[in-house]
Amino acid sequence: MDLPKHILVVEDEPDTAELLELHLQNEGYRVTVAADGEQALSKLHKLMPDMVILDLMIPEIDGLEVCKFIRKDPATESLPVMMCTAKTSEIDKILGLEQGADDYVTKPFSPRELVLRVKNLLRRTETNQVQDENRLEIGEIRIDKSSHDVYAGDVEIDLTATEYKLLVLLTDRIGRVQSREVLLRDVWGYEPNIDTRTVDTHMQRLRTKLLTSSKHIVTVRGFGYKFLNEGK
Repeated sequence: MDLPKHILVVEDEPDTAELLELHLQNEGYRVTVAADGEQALSKLHKLMPDMVILDLMIPEIDGLEVCKFIRKDPATESLPVMMCTAKTSEIDKILGLEQGADDYVTKPFSPRELVLRVKNLLRRTETNQVQDENRLEIGEIRIDKSSHDVYAGDVEIDLTATEYKLLVLLTDRIGRVQSREVLLRDVWGYEPNIDTRTVDTHMQRLRTKLLTSSKHIVTVRGFGYKFLNEGK
């Protein structure tokens, strides 16, 4: 079962943050709130969310600078970013989009419209090549989620339950770096006897089993792993 999408809301107005959190949670999303730019960047790298909703006028580091950091960092450069702000002038919108925002919503906003925009943005930025809801094909790798069968070319790959969960998680979040801590949380659930070395061990076994298709799994030194569509 796929985890709900995780959205980081960066908003310093408590009422607005609470409103966003409520409506997004009602749609089944996991939500984390950051009240300023420094909190946003800290939580971004600890949690690696699926999307950021970013106010422009926030303390410490403003929204434009946060967006710059997101786009310059290889770990987050492909992360969907929606700016949500009271700044309504055309130049503000242009500046936001030039810094890499994928969408721009002005306050006051309709919560229903914002949720629809979130859904559309997440759908639009999906890069997985999905044949149907249970089948995934990337390069020579084919995954049937209904049967848990995995193929590399014409070769069926025998994966353990943990190796399978690792592969599905990486392909569901294709192109986005997953830290070892995030992998521990989402694959192992922080079992007390598990540490980051276990992540590396399982990743090496997974790569070995995927044969030449292991090129899709890339190590990001000092951080974690990501799955690339084309391979390195």
